[in-house]
Amino acid sequence: MSVGTAFHPRTAPLNRKMQWREWSGYFASSTYADFHDIEYNAIREAAALIDVSPLYKYRVAGPDATRLVDRVITRDATRLAPGQVYYTPWCDEYGKVIDDGTVHHLDDGSYRWTAADPQSRWLHLNAAGLDVAIVDETEAVAGLALQGPFSRDVLEAAAETSFADLRYFRRRTATIVGVGVDVSRTGYTGDLGYELWIPWDAGVQVWDAIFEAGQAFGIHPAGIRALDVCRVEAGLILAEVEFSSARHVTSPELKYSPFEVGLGRLVELNKASDFVGKRALQAEQRAGGPARRLVGLELEWSFEPDLPPIEPDAEVAVFRIAQESLTNIARHAQAKRIWLSVGRGRDSIVLRVIDDGRGMNGAPAAAGGLRGMRERAVIIGAALSIKRAATGGVEVRLEVPAAREAALAARP
Repeated sequence: MSVGTAFHPRTAPLNRKMQWREWSGYFASSTYADFHDIEYNAIREAAALIDVSPLYKYRVAGPDATRLVDRVITRDATRLAPGQVYYTPWCDEYGKVIDDGTVHHLDDGSYRWTAADPQSRWLHLNAAGLDVAIVDETEAVAGLALQGPFSRDVLEAAAETSFADLRYFRRRTATIVGVGVDVSRTGYTGDLGYELWIPWDAGVQVWDAIFEAGQAFGIHPAGIRALDVCRVEAGLILAEVEFSSARHVTSPELKYSPFEVGLGRLVELNKASDFVGKRALQAEQRAGGPARRLVGLELEWSFEPDLPPIEPDAEVAVFRIAQESLTNIARHAQAKRIWLSVGRGRDSIVLRVIDDGRGMNGAPAAAGGLRGMRERAVIIGAALSIKRAATGGVEVRLEVPAAREAALAARP
């Protein structure tokens, strides 16, 4: 049964449509109105408040606190100074990602650790032989994300102090209406923003103060749906969406290393101490890296300039054709941007796909990708031509006979 967070007395009346979802046992607003567009626009153009209290939060303290953090995360914890925040993954002994989250180095030398999944058992297992205390603060510390281009103005008005000097992934303490809070310049939107870590019992007081200060800046509460749109735009991954935790699956194909999910930049294999999964990740790199990688593709659609546009009833068939092409490009290329154009030929649908030149450039994987595309073209009955594009990448042209459209559209 879900329960309310520290901010539920304020978020519940605002959620007029009662659109709740469950997040780690708590009520989390999906949207506060009919649709999430107002909330999304608040994040992108003004300021928004997002309740992130359901995140699991742990305090790691004691003489060996740094040693524990360094033993678990893939980054070098010895370089994380007080006042700094790391975003980091952590892995099992096979180098597969268990979760990702943030580690805040607090002023007293302890650490606040946030995660999407429970981590108490994992932290205690890895604390063997260390003089360290691990305290679950999930129900003692509320989390409030203040995001958007005017978030600094709102925060400064509420705290009555400047935050101009607080850099990205830094933190410091502040006081809002007499309540001591910890402020980190972090977030999940890709925009300017802050996260406030607040004593649970004072959550409503701080919410009210920030909301009042934000009235002059167009502040709105924002739900999970708007947050999800923003994090996709920012290219930020989410557990159980872009990847699965190694603890939740049994199939090896559903377990991912940090290098497979785009977090390889956060793996410091040269740090002095060992961390869980280091040997497996070193072996993966010695073998040339992972065979698969999660990438983001930016797609730009248009119509072929010399051909009539397709009819609305042909859209499903076009989607099927594009899916065949994009699947192969995504598997075998390193493209970041792809241009697609479509038009109606005399007896066919014509689809042209051009990548940005980062993939299919003669490497062994490229040969496999082009071979795979030719095989798929035969299966769907399409004529395929491939040539070098002006972008430096490849231009793929598919012509699918009109007689095949109905079969493509009907395919599950």
